[in-house]
Amino acid sequence: MRFWLYFLYPDFLLTLKTQTVKHGDADDVQKRSASGKAAAGLPEGKAVHHNVLRKAGIDPDRLSILHLGRPPQLLKYATPPWARRISLAFILWLTLYAMQHTGFAVSVPVSAWLSLLVGLLMLQAACQILVTTTERFAARMGWSHYVAGTVAEMLATLPECIVIAFLVPVSPTTAFILVMVTIYNNALVFSVYSYFLPRDTHGKFLMPKPITDAGMQVLIAGGAMGLAMGLVMIVFNTNAHPKQSFSPTDLLVIGGLMLVIFVAYLYKMLKDLSQEEEDVQSALSLTEEQKEKRLDLVYKNVQNSSFSQIFLLLVVGIGGAFLGGERVAYFAEVAIDVMHLSEVLAAFILAAFAGMSEYVILWTSHRKKEYGIALANAFGGITQLLFLIVPFTLATIAIYQLFFNPSHPDLPIAFSIPHILLVIFLFPTLNTLASLLENDHTMGILDTVIMITLVASLIMLLVAFG
Repeated sequence: MRFWLYFLYPDFLLTLKTQTVKHGDADDVQKRSASGKAAAGLPEGKAVHHNVLRKAGIDPDRLSILHLGRPPQLLKYATPPWARRISLAFILWLTLYAMQHTGFAVSVPVSAWLSLLVGLLMLQAACQILVTTTERFAARMGWSHYVAGTVAEMLATLPECIVIAFLVPVSPTTAFILVMVTIYNNALVFSVYSYFLPRDTHGKFLMPKPITDAGMQVLIAGGAMGLAMGLVMIVFNTNAHPKQSFSPTDLLVIGGLMLVIFVAYLYKMLKDLSQEEEDVQSALSLTEEQKEKRLDLVYKNVQNSSFSQIFLLLVVGIGGAFLGGERVAYFAEVAIDVMHLSEVLAAFILAAFAGMSEYVILWTSHRKKEYGIALANAFGGITQLLFLIVPFTLATIAIYQLFFNPSHPDLPIAFSIPHILLVIFLFPTLNTLASLLENDHTMGILDTVIMITLVASLIMLLVAFG
């Protein structure tokens, strides 16, 4: 449902920049630009800092430098892009609402498809507003760049959670399948895109080490949990065991365990990023003034706002998420009840439409040579979706089953073939990615073909037997 990480981090929001440079001799190092890594984020830095950092055991080509706010080329515009998007989305929403409640001659299926498009646009704008809210609040509070970026990521998942909350009453099965399918979509996009990245002389495109270290571990955990759950479902399903479905307690326990992993993941990543920052400051012997300047550069493109303005942005973002979520849920309801699509097919349609935004973001970022932005978005779309949105979905289904409608035809979530395939395929998919990250490189042609084959196999099995 992650209109997802693709929508959540448009290229002007979370600009986690990495550089890919050729590893050459000492003279080449001295000739590198002093901006970016060599300067450790300080404009007056000198290229010799490369050698200083390397001697301290720090790879300057992998430092995470975060710049929040709109990029400089957009600062000349008085109106930020998200303001235009939310205005357009709201106008379209009002038009569609009027069409549906004034007897305007439009068929239900057409109305549903229009609702999906309007909902996606509304959700995209809402995500941008929520991240902007975080940026401005972080600037007021003086948070470090890694804390600000992490909080922005988490708040940006709020529209996804709202959509899940709207979709579960319509079809819990569709909600579950949708979040699972999107994990595979994100893994495939990450694999295919990383193949086209520029490489250094070692054939690698390096991401910040704290992110890849924590990310590799969480991918292994996700694959292991998928394998364990899938095997249990298979055993119960093939031996006439009395337990043939997930109870609400099962869903709450599984979701809780996954959230524990996510919290530990955040803790490790923040700790590693904080340690990286301290190591850089120590290695370069930065003064307090330089440290403050380094922090100020993080927010140099963030507009100063009062707390009342920040609160107003938060309300607008949440309101947009509710309106967009309601439209997407309406499409799902019509697709299943009127167009008689299966839950599997409805989930695939939603996931496919959601993915279009990611393709635009990847292409835009790649064209601007902001490779780290695109790659970090695609990678984060796997880890955060798996250990934050999936647990939320499981908990929402469990609460709905316990307190609202236990007799819903989709409940309880059965140990069916589609569910087993979606869960157990996490192991080969995520462990393949983890192995590649462990080897510290992005995809080659063979790696990409392997990932495409894995995901294509799952899709064919679901379409044939789901």
